Amino acid sequence: MVSEDTARIAVGVLGNIIALILFLSPVPTFIQIWKKGSVEQYSPAPYLATFLNCMLWILYGLPIVHPHSMLIITINGSGFIIELAYVILFILHSDGKKRLRVLVMLLVEFAFVGIVAILVMTVVHSYERRSLVVGSLCVFFGTLMYAAPLSVMKLVITTRSVEYMPFFLALASFANGICWTSYALIRFDLFITIPNCLGALFGMGQLILYATFYKSTQRHLEERKRKSETGFAGVVVVGDSNKICSAPQSVVLF
Repeated sequence: MVSEDTARIAVGVLGNIIALILFLSPVPTFIQIWKKGSVEQYSPAPYLATFLNCMLWILYGLPIVHPHSMLIITINGSGFIIELAYVILFILHSDGKKRLRVLVMLLVEFAFVGIVAILVMTVVHSYERRSLVVGSLCVFFGTLMYAAPLSVMKLVITTRSVEYMPFFLALASFANGICWTSYALIRFDLFITIPNCLGALFGMGQLILYATFYKSTQRHLEERKRKSETGFAGVVVVGDSNKICSAPQSVVLF
């Protein structure tokens, strides 16, 4: 029979792999930003939020806060490095005002986590209380991060299209939530359970929406492609028969 510790480690390693995939999913976006030399209309908020979340979970996983949580440190340490790279690229390729705002937010996040760490180490003197303080912050900010897909889900319901909700990202989010919820339940940890259970529910919601609106999305895309291809087919003769002007048809965007 597989021991509790072995099962927890196996689930945690799988969770590390899936979470790493999620952390790396914005890479194509940042390759485009790097090539264009501009962040255009992209928002830094998701990367700043995830960066703060990773720092808090690293603090939570430290042996002096919550012992036996090395797998929490490994994945959030990786996420810390990846998200910091995203934020730095965002700063380098932003204009003056946006660059300053992102830089200030980054410094505020460092200061916030630093203050929390100092207070926890100096004022709180037991593992249970340290875990309670840092874990509560992790639940709060982790829930905010996992709730981000709600805006995308609203867009899907409104437009009846999953064009802007990538299937594999939704699937990875669901699998990540399931893995870390299982990890937390094997040796019960409420602070890991709450945000990841919500993450699994939001991921499942996205998959249900994808299954619901997949066919209608394909119809919309096919019709858009057809109209785009025939958009310049209309021809109108004006005056001299040798002078031709195009009358493009309107393209409906869904």
